[in-house]
Amino acid sequence: MKVGFIGLGAMGRPMARNLMSAGHELRLWSRRPEAAESLVAAGATSWASPREMAAGCEAVFTMVTTGADVKALSLGADGLLAGLSEGAVHVDMSTIAPGDARELAAEYASRGVEFLDAPVSGGTVGAETGKLAIMIGGEENAIVRVQPLLDVLGAKIRRIGPSGAGQVAKACNQMVFVSALQACAEALHLAAACGVDVGRVREALLGGSAWSQALDGWGERMVTRNFGSGVEARLHHKDFGILMNEAMSTGVPLPIAALVWQQLNALMASGFGQEDTSSLLRVLEQGRGR
Repeated sequence: MKVGFIGLGAMGRPMARNLMSAGHELRLWSRRPEAAESLVAAGATSWASPREMAAGCEAVFTMVTTGADVKALSLGADGLLAGLSEGAVHVDMSTIAPGDARELAAEYASRGVEFLDAPVSGGTVGAETGKLAIMIGGEENAIVRVQPLLDVLGAKIRRIGPSGAGQVAKACNQMVFVSALQACAEALHLAAACGVDVGRVREALLGGSAWSQALDGWGERMVTRNFGSGVEARLHHKDFGILMNEAMSTGVPLPIAALVWQQLNALMASGFGQEDTSSLLRVLEQGRGR
């Protein structure tokens, strides 16, 4: 298939590479041309605008930061929608507000083009291995058309419901995961305050009912104080903003998430936004003194 891809960051680049390795014709647009160089060297083509890239594509993927980014890429004279033909599918794998996804889906439908909100979970490892969890909102027939492409990228692919539903699922995913990170930080902070070896505490917890991916991977970063690698905390902060706005607009109480949201705010105010979210431990240490 002729496939377009925009968003060649830590997640997007390996995803695009996997699509090309599976035999698909890969077309790219990047704000920074150097970000596409390795893929172009491997056989992808680079285009001057999203519209030109999208022309002739059966599907395009975007993996960017915010809903405003997706709208800017999609709409306007040089946007994706101006280049896509009727029957094409835009698969947005960014994490954006459900309302933004619904607005985009309606705009695309008015032009005879399908829009799927398909955020992912699994991090860079999942992106590199093609084993992401993909949560999809949109029409079933559009998913069927791009299923061969989704199968390259993900191991757990689920249609959640109509447009916006994929983003609701991703908000729930982030709420559970980052709340678990906060719990890990608090547990290890308590262990340290009690004078106990935090590494041994973590190892013990991994053998019991407290096991989680958060404690396994991110807990190790807390123990080794390797805060420079992993997922930049500013992205989880952005995602929590989305879910708390949804909670506000729907009147749903989220007491634990609200407390974690405040810790993420403190993390950002402390200047840790470009470091890993395991830095939640350092926010706690600031309050007590390390």
